[in-house]
Amino acid sequence: MKRAENIIVGISIGDLNGIGSEVVLKTFEDSRMLECCTPVIFANVKILSFVKKTFESTSMLHGIDQLSQIVPGKINVLNLWKESVELNFGVNDENVGKYAIKSFTAATQALKEGLVDVLVTAPINKYNIQSEEFKFPGHTDYLNQELEGNALMLMVQDNLRVGLLTDHVPVNEVAKQLTPELIRKKIETVRQTLVQDFGINKPKIAVLGLNPHSGDNGVIGKEEVEVMMPVIRDLFSKGSLVFGPFPADGFFGSNQYEKFDAVIAAYHDQGLIPFKTLSFGKGVNYTAGLDKIRTSPDHGTAYDIAGKGMADHNSFKEAVYLAIDVFHSRIQHQEISRNPMKIKEKQLEKNNR
Repeated sequence: MKRAENIIVGISIGDLNGIGSEVVLKTFEDSRMLECCTPVIFANVKILSFVKKTFESTSMLHGIDQLSQIVPGKINVLNLWKESVELNFGVNDENVGKYAIKSFTAATQALKEGLVDVLVTAPINKYNIQSEEFKFPGHTDYLNQELEGNALMLMVQDNLRVGLLTDHVPVNEVAKQLTPELIRKKIETVRQTLVQDFGINKPKIAVLGLNPHSGDNGVIGKEEVEVMMPVIRDLFSKGSLVFGPFPADGFFGSNQYEKFDAVIAAYHDQGLIPFKTLSFGKGVNYTAGLDKIRTSPDHGTAYDIAGKGMADHNSFKEAVYLAIDVFHSRIQHQEISRNPMKIKEKQLEKNNR
């Protein structure tokens, strides 16, 4: 991994009929963003110029035809296609979905080849992206295939971090997927990312139970007692600060989450409903567990406000910031791993403050 200067941020444009292009342009209207990174949008400069005019954006776009032409300090737009694309803001369009995937797969390839340093993805429509060539529920599943490691969705907003044991899985299949092997792998992935990507040397992790009241000792389901608890106890006995399973209903309302560096929910809505309630518009979806860095905003295409200039770009901006922060953290982690004395030095500095 290169040094942490002039970080190149690859951006997939997402569904062009949604709010993705609007929040991308709004993010980089602030010239200070170009002081900490160089964005490269995988799309077409003509169509983004049209979007820019629609929203009266002040972003200055720089079209390029190959990644070797990237100019630091500019909003680079890689021309992935030449043809015009008809946009109808707020409309679910299969043709637009094809361009969303064209952008995403090209940006992912550039990430794999090290031509961009991090990837930030604008929202897609999971329905209109499906084709014979692309049969994935979303970004994360494709990245898990293309990159090294084991992908895990981790929602992040400041010190609130919520991961998932299962993500895009129907509720009636969640219990079947909660095996000891899966639980162990997901907890280890969260622990490693907290150390490597967030600089937390000895992270504390909470795991939420699957059933109401965390099963009430087997009265309302046995997954906690038979599947989850043995794994948690074993990991704890080996030095991992992992606790639970906790009843999910009161965990966030009682602010218990503040005592932990991350919380792992059993399934999608169990984790994302409280997360978005606490942080909507400021949260980031981070794909932990992979050898490359990818983030995205915590919202979807928002067809209902697309084309109206109303979209809040703060979540996308935070996604860019987090990608840059993780990039820095990984470099620092690599340096510390090569020189363990730096860990002691940093601990002494912290204790002397």
